[in-house]
Amino acid sequence: MIKKISTFKKRHKVVFAIIIGLAVVAFWRGAWGIMDVYVFPNNYGISSIVCLMVGMGLLYATNYIVEELM
Repeated sequence: MIKKISTFKKRHKVVFAIIIGLAVVAFWRGAWGIMDVYVFPNNYGISSIVCLMVGMGLLYATNYIVEELM
């Protein structure tokens, strides 16, 4: 099975890139939908600010971790 996927990936790079792109977009659409429902659902402004701050905090933390690992 893995060999078939690897062969498909080598032969059809554009198709594989489109499939991966659609998967990423679908994931983030779902993640944002869940955040819209559960993070301050009645106040879009506060929800956006909180999600932005959490996202920036996670990016900062993972950057710090990656630098420590290198």
